[in-house]
Amino acid sequence: MNKIIKIVLIVIGLVATVLWFGMPSGDDPDAINSGSMNFMFLIMYLLLAIAVVSTVFFGLKKLLSTPGSLKKALFAIGGLAIVVAISYGLSSGAEAKAVADAMADKGATESTVKNIGMGLNVFFILTTVAVLLMVLPGLKKMFVK
Repeated sequence: MNKIIKIVLIVIGLVATVLWFGMPSGDDPDAINSGSMNFMFLIMYLLLAIAVVSTVFFGLKKLLSTPGSLKKALFAIGGLAIVVAISYGLSSGAEAKAVADAMADKGATESTVKNIGMGLNVFFILTTVAVLLMVLPGLKKMFVK
């Protein structure tokens, strides 16, 4: 199986190399409609689809075959849902309405402002948790010997 995969990857690499040299110049106004460009996009989409399908398949296979991993995954998803709910609660308020009113000419709504605020809050909370999980064990090792 590995030999077949290697041969297929070599063939795809050679085809992509031939297409690379067949690409039109950058100053050509009709460059996006060239056949080699379209075929390179098809190769890219094919490889991306293979990567996504194999990642999901092997991830689910590992998740379902390892005892206790499904429970850990559900706890992690639940924790993420709690962080998202807290972040959404923190993002609503008078400032969201004020920002939406100020940006109304650009198409901003209060819901959009709340969603952006929620995303930023999720990022900040998860970043803080990640930094703490990296720093605290080091501090513990440093002070507890």
